[in-house]
Amino acid sequence: MRVLFVADVIGSPGRRTVQQLLRLVRKDVRADAVVLNGENAAGGFGITPEIAREFFALDVDVVTTGNHVWDKKEILPYLDLEPRILRPANFPPGNPGHGSVVVEAAGARLAVLNLQGRTFMAPIDDPFRCVEGLLAELKGRADAIVIDFHAEATSEKQAFARWLDGRVAAVVGTHTHVQTADERVLPKGTAQITDLGMTGGLGGVIGMKAEISIDRQLLQARGERMQPADDDLHLQGAVVEIDPARGTAKSIERVSVGYARVLEGKFKHG
Repeated sequence: MRVLFVADVIGSPGRRTVQQLLRLVRKDVRADAVVLNGENAAGGFGITPEIAREFFALDVDVVTTGNHVWDKKEILPYLDLEPRILRPANFPPGNPGHGSVVVEAAGARLAVLNLQGRTFMAPIDDPFRCVEGLLAELKGRADAIVIDFHAEATSEKQAFARWLDGRVAAVVGTHTHVQTADERVLPKGTAQITDLGMTGGLGGVIGMKAEISIDRQLLQARGERMQPADDDLHLQGAVVEIDPARGTAKSIERVSVGYARVLEGKFKHG
C-alpha cells in the first residue's frame, strides 16, 4: 500500500495546484490513497464544504485539518455529515466532527487519524493520551494506521512519532508550511517526517504574500489581512509505502513538484 500525503493547501493558488498536479503526482508515485491537509484551503484560513467536495472529486480519500478548521462556520455541520473530512481528535468533547476514519486502499483497511499538538498552540487535550484511546478503538478494524500530527514544535512532533514507533505506519507533521528534510523510517517501522511543507506559493512567506508578511515584521502591527501567495507554485508532501500485513512502513520519500516545471514538460517529484 502506497499513501500520498499532500501538505497544507494554501488558498486558491494551492487549490489550483492540486487541481492541475494531484492526479499526475498520484500516478507517478503509484499511490493507492491520498490524504490531503485542507485547513488553509479557503483564502488561507479554514475550509468550506464546497472546497472539500472539490478535493473528493479529485479522488482525495481523506481531508485532514488543524487549528484553522473552525474558521469557516459553514464547515461545522459538514464535519458531522462527511466522515472523510477530519478535525483534530483531541479537541474537547462536544465539538462537531470526527478525528479518525477507516478507508479502503489496495484491498486493505487504512485508518487515518488527525491530532494536534499543544506546544505554542491552543492548550487542548493531550494528544499523547488521546491517541492511546483511538488506537484501542481501532484494534481489529484497520490493517495500517497513519496520522497527520498538526503541530508547531519540531520537538513535539518528533517525540510523538517516537512514542508511536512500531504501533502505526506513519506520523507526518503539518502546520509550519516548511518542508523538512528529516524523513525516515524509525527503528520499529514508523515512517516520520517533521513537516510535509505546503501546497501553494513558495514565493511567499509560508504561503502568504511576502510583502504583507514583511510589513507585519517591520511594523509589528497586523495591518493588511494576509493573502495567499501566487508565485512559485508547488505541491509538496510525502509518499509512504506500507506493509499492511505488519502495519508498518517500508519507506518514505519527500515530494515537491513545481507547477512551472510541469508546464515546461520537466516533471520531477523529487
